Amino acid sequence: MEALSCCIANSRSFLLGLLLLLASAVFFTEAETHHHDFVVQATPVKRLCKTHNTITVNGQYPGPTLEINNGDTLEVKVTNKARYNVTIHWHGIRQMRTGWADGPEFVTQCPIRPGGSYTYRFTVQGQEGTLWWHAHSSWLRATVYGALIIHPKPGSSYPFTKPKRETPILLGEWWDANPIDVVRQATRTGAAPNVSDAYTINGQPGDLYNCSSKDTVIVPIDSGETNLLRVINSGLNQELFFTVANHKFTVVSADASYTKPFTTSVIMLGPGQTTDVLITGDQPPARYYMAARAYQSAQGAPFDNTTTTAILEYKSAPCPAKKGVSTTPVFPSLPAFNDTATVTAFSKSFRSPAKVEVPTDIDESLFFTVGLGLNRCPPKFKSSQCQGPNGTRFTASMNNVSFVLPSNFSLLQAHQQGIPGVFTTDYPAAPPVKFDYTGNVSRSLWQPVPGTKLYKLKYGSRVQVVLQGTSIFTAENHPIHLHGYDFYIIAEGFGNFNPSTDTSKFNLVDPPLRNTVAVPVNGWAVIRFVADNPGVWLMHCHLDVHITWGLAMAFLVENGVGALQSIETPPADLPLC
Repeated sequence: MEALSCCIANSRSFLLGLLLLLASAVFFTEAETHHHDFVVQATPVKRLCKTHNTITVNGQYPGPTLEINNGDTLEVKVTNKARYNVTIHWHGIRQMRTGWADGPEFVTQCPIRPGGSYTYRFTVQGQEGTLWWHAHSSWLRATVYGALIIHPKPGSSYPFTKPKRETPILLGEWWDANPIDVVRQATRTGAAPNVSDAYTINGQPGDLYNCSSKDTVIVPIDSGETNLLRVINSGLNQELFFTVANHKFTVVSADASYTKPFTTSVIMLGPGQTTDVLITGDQPPARYYMAARAYQSAQGAPFDNTTTTAILEYKSAPCPAKKGVSTTPVFPSLPAFNDTATVTAFSKSFRSPAKVEVPTDIDESLFFTVGLGLNRCPPKFKSSQCQGPNGTRFTASMNNVSFVLPSNFSLLQAHQQGIPGVFTTDYPAAPPVKFDYTGNVSRSLWQPVPGTKLYKLKYGSRVQVVLQGTSIFTAENHPIHLHGYDFYIIAEGFGNFNPSTDTSKFNLVDPPLRNTVAVPVNGWAVIRFVADNPGVWLMHCHLDVHITWGLAMAFLVENGVGALQSIETPPADLPLC
């Protein structure tokens, strides 16, 4: 009898062990590794009646959409067959300890030279929703970009009813020229670069531009169904309003973080930002224009004042071929280009779905001014090199430091290898001079100091940054993006931030979690995060003309204790300078 009991016990423990083994096998196979090859190359692309030799990925404009699950690993081999240096940034990916895969040129890596290649390897941890990837080298981002969609883990679901259909909507800008030539000319002359000639939806300008109607993007919908639009502002220099005629949006996520759902008829995205919206087929079956146009907050500055369109088409809409049936899509009403009130109401609607752990005992309280500037014409420059206002050259800065990228080493490489002379760690925690930031600023403050200065953070420190816009030359809404981190936007407002009174506006209960914050025109925003990701992380304005002029800084987050709080060793194929 004892022998029989023993046998039963042994078989039970064997079965239990087998079940545990199978369960762990299922757990480990849930996370996948996705391999992709990106070939960066010149491709003939025809837009606005002309064909340009455009830099693309795999001959596609926009580039490939990557779809993974939360917890998966991406391995993307990038081969550069173009004539320019290139890097790829995975916008919004936390890159926990994998800063070598973040991508900004001369910050976390040296560029991939023509003929070279580099494999980006990273795991997505705890993120779901819509992000994107783009070149982070000169102005290649104008055409080198694509969607990066992170689905919930197998067995998990969205915190809203699963939509019938999902469609990435990538808003972009198109120059009827080589974008690299556009920025090089601006750098030569010191003037503002030429504005774009068109906006695009999924690479197509739409019906309102020459030679564009036959390729206008069509997004299908059925009566009664609810679909998810994953809207990404991939534009280079322009914040954009987006709407669909006669339809409302329910916003459910932004920058790959879920939000408390709210309803709106129009959304605004700064370059870099993403917004997921549900749209329901609750209108008479017909064709309705989706449209995007500029939100332009800089007074008097030239901008591309055109409108891009796509078509939301009901499957049961009358056939365009039928005689006597109007097939012209219904056109939406869009806000005026300077409608800051609509932008403010929209941005203040964002909340996290539930109470969140906002850092409260702050270790680093930082105050950063952001804005433009003008450099006096250097003595040996010709007048043709100083075509900014009154014979100056445009510049930009944070805390009066105009960020200068190194050229012989990346910042992360110099930090990790202890290479001296590449950067300093004396970036100021506050402006060197206090002034009326949004008032009449003395001309003596218009010229910033160039430098490669980093701000050092201890691992685990709790950080608050007040981002204060300035009215130097012109006030503007600045989309500020922080690499390697998400952060809570705990408040925003207009005028100069007042620590005595504005702290009463802080939302420490359910603030939204973002990776890019639109700092209001002539205003401020306050963000908080915990410095739990070691490495060198760029913070910059996502209007590319502003980063070109130096509106950037970088945090150097030190390693913590042990391997799991330290940056990984650099990969063997990391490009050399």
